[in-house]
Amino acid sequence: MSQSQNAPTPESAAAPITADENKLIAERREKLAAIRAQGVAFPNDFKPTHHASALQTRYGPLANEELEPQAVTVTLAGRMMLKRIMGKASFATLQDGSFGAQDSAGHGRIQLFVSKDALGEEAYAAFKHLDLGDILGAEGTLFKTRTGELSVKVTSLRLLTKSLRPLPDKFHGMTDQEQKYRQRYVDLITDEQARTRFVARSKAVASIRNFMVEHEFLEVETPMLHPIPGGANAKPFVTHHNALDQEMFLRIAPELYLKRLLVGGFERVFEINRNFRNEGVSVRHNPEFTMMEFYAAYWNHHDLMDFVEALLRHAARAATGSARVTYAGKEVHLDEPFARLSVRDSLVKIAGLSEAEADSAEALHAKLKEHGEEPPRHWGLSALQFGLFEAMVEEKLWQPTFIIDYPVEVSPLARASDTNPAITERFELFITGREFGNGFSELNDAEDQAARFQAQVANKDAGDDEAMYYDADFIRALEYGMPPAGGCGIGIDRLMMLITDSPAIRDVLLFPALRREG
Repeated sequence: MSQSQNAPTPESAAAPITADENKLIAERREKLAAIRAQGVAFPNDFKPTHHASALQTRYGPLANEELEPQAVTVTLAGRMMLKRIMGKASFATLQDGSFGAQDSAGHGRIQLFVSKDALGEEAYAAFKHLDLGDILGAEGTLFKTRTGELSVKVTSLRLLTKSLRPLPDKFHGMTDQEQKYRQRYVDLITDEQARTRFVARSKAVASIRNFMVEHEFLEVETPMLHPIPGGANAKPFVTHHNALDQEMFLRIAPELYLKRLLVGGFERVFEINRNFRNEGVSVRHNPEFTMMEFYAAYWNHHDLMDFVEALLRHAARAATGSARVTYAGKEVHLDEPFARLSVRDSLVKIAGLSEAEADSAEALHAKLKEHGEEPPRHWGLSALQFGLFEAMVEEKLWQPTFIIDYPVEVSPLARASDTNPAITERFELFITGREFGNGFSELNDAEDQAARFQAQVANKDAGDDEAMYYDADFIRALEYGMPPAGGCGIGIDRLMMLITDSPAIRDVLLFPALRREG
């Protein structure tokens, strides 16, 4: 692959290293050079047949009197994390990529007992020169030490990969949080909690996918490059397609394409998708993030709320074993019915406004100004209620709460209420003071949708960077007829923060967005 003249070189892109680390790296490179001189330095013919977690689960409960007579022969591969040289016999800890049923500490590790008698003098001498971080292949038989630790009495040991950089301190690991994000590969090697967190994420996402399929939803894939950004109020990333010679946008949401599939006759569709929004970075926001959006014909927003409750309970139980989780030291009750409040009623019950204040545009405007907010001139009563909700209520919603009856002004894709045209059949789900999901009865009136797009264009012309574009093809699709439907988007990353008790979105992203190093 060619390298751009402006691209950082490996040396300039790497984090600075200390003189001691330079010395250690030089010593390891010398060892590698000696290995190269002897033959194949990075062999690729070793095949492990066992994993530490399975061995711990099956043989860990046995006493040595039961285990050793069985002469269980095993073949393992993994990274050497600890080493204790003790004369003619030594111990090492091998860590592989396996996890136990409950991902309990140590399940991906097993102890090696390495002796001169079993290996021979030359191989034992070579073992003593191995470094922490080296990837080894080991064969031997299982036994229990006097302290009861499951171990492998090694009869054959091979160096499979030479580690050229030293691992962080074995007791403290990586202590710099940004370094953990930047060098996630090292974080995963040294931090059991990090590995467990991402295994929990994988289980939760898999359980969500299975739940959707079990409820007759079809998983689909829609474009990530859009000619017109749509489906959300957000600022897009802009790029250029050379062959088509046209401006393109990275997806901010898959919504308008998924609705086209409802027009096409698929009645239940979902997509676990990556979205991109060219906005701020915070503990809750990353420029690219994962959402699941799903749409069901003949559902309304009430059906969606019932389904989302069940889905979140299912995901939490799959990842943690319980639908009652702890976040930031406080319990979150996913196992209990979620509260449901209108935007307007939340101002009374949670923000403490009087009934009269909640229904007064003048009073709401004044309250917003008290909180340093200057609402847009076009906002009516419902939009002012929503603005004050964001300022005074949102962060107080710790237990799962559906906020419903959102104003039309801030819900350009949602169906208006038949009884009050100023509000929509929309909800947002809040947990721990954060939004986790957004859903509504879908607008399937092509003329109404066209008028709302025109209003969004006017807002964009007035300086709103996050207002939507007019999507003529989507209007054309609606003109063919879309069945009444409900749709919802759930923030997967925020859900993983909750399930794994992680304070920042970067903690649940394997490779979060960071400023270029150096």
